[in-house]
Amino acid sequence: MNNHKTGLLFGVSAYVLWGAFPLYWPLLEPASALEIVSHRAVWTLVFCLIILAITKSLRATITTLKRPRVVAKLFLTTVLISINWLVYIWATNNGHVVEASLGYYINPLIIIGFGVILLKEKMRVLQWCAVGIASVGVLVLTIDYGRLPWVALALAISWGSYGLVKKQLGLGALEGLAIETLIASLPYLLYLLYIGNKSTGQFGHGVGITILLVSAGAITAIPLLLFNGSTTRLPLTVIGLLQYITPTIQFSIGVWVRHEDMPTARWVGFFIIWIALTTLALDLVRSSRAVNNRVA
Repeated sequence: MNNHKTGLLFGVSAYVLWGAFPLYWPLLEPASALEIVSHRAVWTLVFCLIILAITKSLRATITTLKRPRVVAKLFLTTVLISINWLVYIWATNNGHVVEASLGYYINPLIIIGFGVILLKEKMRVLQWCAVGIASVGVLVLTIDYGRLPWVALALAISWGSYGLVKKQLGLGALEGLAIETLIASLPYLLYLLYIGNKSTGQFGHGVGITILLVSAGAITAIPLLLFNGSTTRLPLTVIGLLQYITPTIQFSIGVWVRHEDMPTARWVGFFIIWIALTTLALDLVRSSRAVNNRVA
């Protein structure tokens, strides 16, 4: 299998696994979102440390911990990823899978907004069109929900902000995740000890639920490793197009597996969002071709 096909396999696998998350988190009930996130952070740290040790990258990770500015930024990314995980798991386990999928649909548009506002980047015509169309879609959904789609916005903004800070750091995906979960593990571990002492936690209350809680570490890290493997083998254009696999699977699970309410106005709002994303994908392909022609 050549490099491109391997990258494609890794990339599709990562996005499919991320998309299937709404099928996994409900299996951990009656654990609360906070308990699930706590176990997710602690066991992800354990998994990351094992992989770093196997790949002989543990010493480099420890060296990174000696850089105060990097650790300070990783503290910020830890807060952002914790918010993202909490909101996502709460949404998944409380009948908001469709709205969560909206968050990951509009995430590319949020990232473009960050680029313009924070990095002073210039938007191309099709990008302006995509943002404008998506704004109409969000407005339609806001009217339909009778409120701002706060789950979607919280997921998109937290994940977009997380990506922005991580891009500035330039750390390996596994190394960064290991340090983030290390920072988060102390308060989360204290919380797990607290609910364990009160016998209100689910860990140890059954073999099945205990295995599932421990497995949250591998479930979190494996797609990230696959994604990291795909980014080194595929053009950014392909990665940019593959990212829509995740919210599409989430949306499908929300509508046809979880049978969440989808009135006509909500379908209209999502259809407008899909038009915006098609416009954005077209811009991505065109800009990639322009870059390739200049290089040639």
